[in-house]
Amino acid sequence: MSATPAVDDLLRALAPQVVGIVSRRFGDFDSAEDAVQEALLAATRHWPVDGVPDEPRAWLVTAASRRLVDVWRSDAARRDREARVIAWEVPAYDPVDHDDSLTVLLLCCHPSLTPASAIALTLRAVGGLTTGEIARAFLVPEATMAQRISRAKATIRASREPFRMPSAPDRDARLRSVLHVLYLLFNEGYASTHGHTVQRIDLSREAIRLTRLLVGGVPDHAEAQGLLALMLLLEARSPARSDASGALVPLPEQDRSRWDRPLVAEGLDLLGRAMAHGAVGEYQLQAAIAAVHDRAPTAADTEWEEILTLYGLLEDVTGNPVVTLNRAVAVAMVRGPQAAIEVVDEVEDRLGTTHRWLAVRGQLLEMAGDTAAAAELLDRAAATATNEAEQRHLAERAARLRP
Repeated sequence: MSATPAVDDLLRALAPQVVGIVSRRFGDFDSAEDAVQEALLAATRHWPVDGVPDEPRAWLVTAASRRLVDVWRSDAARRDREARVIAWEVPAYDPVDHDDSLTVLLLCCHPSLTPASAIALTLRAVGGLTTGEIARAFLVPEATMAQRISRAKATIRASREPFRMPSAPDRDARLRSVLHVLYLLFNEGYASTHGHTVQRIDLSREAIRLTRLLVGGVPDHAEAQGLLALMLLLEARSPARSDASGALVPLPEQDRSRWDRPLVAEGLDLLGRAMAHGAVGEYQLQAAIAAVHDRAPTAADTEWEEILTLYGLLEDVTGNPVVTLNRAVAVAMVRGPQAAIEVVDEVEDRLGTTHRWLAVRGQLLEMAGDTAAAAELLDRAAATATNEAEQRHLAERAARLRP
């Protein structure tokens, strides 16, 4: 969007609500989402000039509805509409005051979609972003992103799922998909896999906004609270994660006075409320690890024994080799680098070609005093990494280890 920040914020908050109203009114999520995009673009042109209308949501619903009617005036569109109305079981009434944001979010994270497609569709239908904005965020051509979104909507249409809140058992399964999608979206913003910057704040902040929306819809869901806590505890470090030149600053070297302490406090409070439910999941465990780091006044004050215990629990829950790799770092801090190298080598068959495995093993070899071997691995890690800031950081570390 290109309107004022206040208008952008309002449109992003209203986008999923309007998609929900128009989808229920016309029985067609696919066409409704396209029409709402047109309405949002019209609002970005008119509202900064004419002023925000007294009933902004009603303005958007009316604009999207008119757009949809115009599209459906052709005979081919009418035949398609009739088939979709039957499939979507349009309700006889239209509770305009009902907020469908959570329903739209659950639909966009349909289990049959790939994570990449679900993220793209979520950013458009729930985040209110244009296809061009999403494409730029993920560094792909706009045509590629348009095809991804189109395929995602076609997959949902083919499922013939009615636009309504899933039943309780289905909702639990769908919530797991939503959490995974939002987690991946945040990670791409917090630690970008491509590009020349350490992080993309716009993506991580949008993930936080959407997760707040989710927590508002399911306020007693412990893992949703845990995921939001994790995001806040990590995002709090953002101001210190790169220096004035944009170079990556590792966690032990960060100036913790620059961390966003209100975000840390909110994250810790959310984590406490999530843990009180008694059912501890992977996002709560990750948040608990982040909390140990964030509570430490300095890197030297970090409670590594506690982190090692938490990583052990997380490894049991997920079976994820990346967790094993992270646990190895904690092992190094508690038991020494040689014990940690043995842990890293346990997952070489699954991660040995990745820059993360190469970087961690290189770091451990450096701690063990084998600087030549460490430099070689760090060089290989730099050559394998896809983020330019990370490439430079790893290459500089390798260069410092050579005589």
